Amino acid sequence: MEQTYVMIKPDGVQRSLIGTIISRIESKGLKIAAMKMSVMDRAKAEEHYCEHVKRPFFKDLVDFITSSPSVSMVIEGNGAIATMRTVNGATNPMDAAPGTIRGDFALDMGRNLVHASDSLESAKREIAIHFTNSDISEYTRIDNSWLYE
Repeated sequence: MEQTYVMIKPDGVQRSLIGTIISRIESKGLKIAAMKMSVMDRAKAEEHYCEHVKRPFFKDLVDFITSSPSVSMVIEGNGAIATMRTVNGATNPMDAAPGTIRGDFALDMGRNLVHASDSLESAKREIAIHFTNSDISEYTRIDNSWLYE
């Protein structure tokens, strides 16, 4: 099974959308293999967003992501990376389709509720930043035979 990293950002936590977002992930058939809520420390945030370090919005992004609790998750499933990107919707909520998390609940690109890894390499790197191997549970969902051929 493919793994990806997903984060409910501080705006999603503050707006009480944790349950709604998790419900959408699970309803799609994806499995939560690890999950924790915490206020991300600055060093971890800078490592997580290192590809943006030279961009003008980097400081504001790090300030935002460390301002309040976020929920980090390891999500598993066939095609989990592409599936989560679709479930989340376009990065800019104004371009996100109705029925996606961002399309239904977000209005501003800087407050777009969720993050999901964009590639297998990013997923591995981001999971390693936020979780140890022992944090990730291995189990089979009881409905797997109804999800996959």
